[in-house]
Amino acid sequence: MTKHIFVTGGVVSSLGKGLTSASIGLLLEQRGLNVRMQKLDPYINVDPGTMSPFQHGEVYVLDDGSETDLDLGHYERFTNSPLSRKSNYTTGQIYSSVIEKERRGDYLGNTVQVVPHITDEIKEAVLNLGGSDVDVVITELGGTVGDIEGLPFLEAIRQIPLDIGKENCLFIHLTLVPYLKAAQEAKTKPTQHSVGQLRQIGIQPDILIVRTERELGRENCEKIALFCNVEKNAVIEERDKDFSIYEVPLGLVESKLDQLIIQKLQLPSQPIDIGQWRDLIHRLRNPQHEVTIAVVGKYIEHRDAYKSIYESLEHAGVANETRVLVKRVSAEELEADGPELLLRGVDGILCPGGFGERGIEGKVEAVRFARECEIPYFGICLGMQCAVIEFARNALGLEGAHSSEFADETEHPVICLLDEQRSVTHKGATMRLGAQPCVLESDSHSAEAYGKTEIDERHRHRYEFNPEYRDQFIAAGMLPTGTSPDGKLVEIVEIPAHPWFVAVQFHPEFKSKPIAAHPLFAGFVAAAVQQHHQRQHQGQF
Repeated sequence: MTKHIFVTGGVVSSLGKGLTSASIGLLLEQRGLNVRMQKLDPYINVDPGTMSPFQHGEVYVLDDGSETDLDLGHYERFTNSPLSRKSNYTTGQIYSSVIEKERRGDYLGNTVQVVPHITDEIKEAVLNLGGSDVDVVITELGGTVGDIEGLPFLEAIRQIPLDIGKENCLFIHLTLVPYLKAAQEAKTKPTQHSVGQLRQIGIQPDILIVRTERELGRENCEKIALFCNVEKNAVIEERDKDFSIYEVPLGLVESKLDQLIIQKLQLPSQPIDIGQWRDLIHRLRNPQHEVTIAVVGKYIEHRDAYKSIYESLEHAGVANETRVLVKRVSAEELEADGPELLLRGVDGILCPGGFGERGIEGKVEAVRFARECEIPYFGICLGMQCAVIEFARNALGLEGAHSSEFADETEHPVICLLDEQRSVTHKGATMRLGAQPCVLESDSHSAEAYGKTEIDERHRHRYEFNPEYRDQFIAAGMLPTGTSPDGKLVEIVEIPAHPWFVAVQFHPEFKSKPIAAHPLFAGFVAAAVQQHHQRQHQGQF
């Protein structure tokens, strides 16, 4: 039978349940087990697709087009677990399903209640991820113990051991032991209260993973074990990682968490081998080069809004033995102060995706600066559309060229709405979403980076390159080097006369891994390294 691990969190939010869950998945995979990952989000939105990046961070898109929580990005970067819409459920999805069943009459006239109908729906969502070919399902519960919206989910996972046997379930609780500088001591009471709340619900944690700034010491670990009713060896200290999040799995191995899980769930396993991960940390700590990449965005204030972008740049740095310093540049500030002030001295410029008109002119100016100064440029989604707008205005001389998303009356809508999107009124899940095939020109930067001419990448957008302007762009030197298989949709544009100018309509950041950097990110950072060395040779420092 598939074993189930449930990861909950307490005391405060943002403790890193997603990273911890992903790390556990990595360790179990390295022990030869087949793992599936899942996130349960108690918010009422059906998915994060309509949520502001300032509130929720990035929306992570899967191959099947699901718009999911950003923690699924950690799952994919750390593990090989195949993810689908079954990997992320929200309160909105659960209630929508139950209400639909009630309207059909599936409950045969019964009063529909949180228990058992909502909890049964949650249990079904969890148990359906298992199977004869799955050894372990790791389910992370979003939020913090004590949140009202999380109670149905906690009740559901409390019931699962009763259905499939306690020996097939493991509860891991991630908590915090704060250090009070005034008292010069760590305080275990918040952890005790958090576990107490779980136990009132009926869940006894089997393992506690304790986040802490400083070493807890044997006395505090024993105190936590005693008052939280767990074994002493099941209190796992997880010290803050100041260098890289990719150190988390190594810390958990040192704490023998993987051995503890194998023992408690009586899982078959092989000796763990995390040599690749140790090599990754070594390469991160010992770079041969250093470059500065400007990320010109609309949501720069919220780091999680571009989480996968930053991680992909780090992966590309590892692939090029390079430390990538990210300079976060507000598109609105750039619009006001100019690129010469804010982008001077950078080795590469990346414009990520986004929605809405705010900051667009700043992004367009960043593209102009990169194109005219021959600085490596990488545009993603909206970053590609801004590249097209800039080129139309300044290279083609199409005055007022714009996207019809931001300027309905523009004379030159070089970016326009897909025909099938024109009648759409709702915003949720109405974009071009998920994995789409793309054919590359063999002599392009993109084909060189990928090492092939047929690729598959994830999309999340409504607007496209306007095919009516295609010939004009080709004549002026911006080429469509990647298209849909039928040739109708432009997925990649490049400027061959530029050292490295690549802009893509899709989101390559969703397919990058720490030990397998995405080819386009790796190519972009390689070009930035070359730019840095060229400037150094010319004495521009």
